Amino acid sequence: MFSSTPDQPTSATTLPANAGEVTDGAVDRVGEGVTTIKDSVIAKVAGLAVREVAGVHSVGSVPTRALGAILDAIVSADVNPGISVKLGDDDVAVEITIVAGYPVPLTALADQVRAATTRAIEGLVGITVSTVNVTITDIYVAKEPDDNDVA
Repeated sequence: MFSSTPDQPTSATTLPANAGEVTDGAVDRVGEGVTTIKDSVIAKVAGLAVREVAGVHSVGSVPTRALGAILDAIVSADVNPGISVKLGDDDVAVEITIVAGYPVPLTALADQVRAATTRAIEGLVGITVSTVNVTITDIYVAKEPDDNDVA
C-alpha cells in the first residue's frame, strides 16, 4: 500500500461554493492524517489507462483473462488480470501483459502503454513510477469473412 499525508484538505461532505478558495490561513490548518492507497487501486488505475491506448486488444494473456472472469463470477474479487504492481519506498514498478491488435507496431504500442500508465499513476495516485514492463503475449487478428461465407 502507498500512504501519504495530504497536501490539501479534502472532504466527502457538501462544501460551500467558496470552499475551493485557498487562503493563507487555510494552508496552516491542514489536518493531520494518513492517506492509504491499496496496491489493487494502483493496478486498477494502470489497467484503465492501458485499455484506453489504441491498439491494445485486451489486458492479460488468454489464461489470466479466463481466470479473472471465473473469479469475477464466483466472488466480487478485486482482480486486475495482466497488471501487477510492486511498491518501493517512494515509487512503484508495474508489470503489464497485453494482447495487441493487428497490424499495430508492437514497440510503439509498448511505448504508448508505458506513457499512459505513468501519466495515470503519477497523476491520479501521486507516486513516482520507476518502471513499466510490458509483455505482449499475442496478436489479435479479426476474422475476415471467407468468400464462401454467406452474408
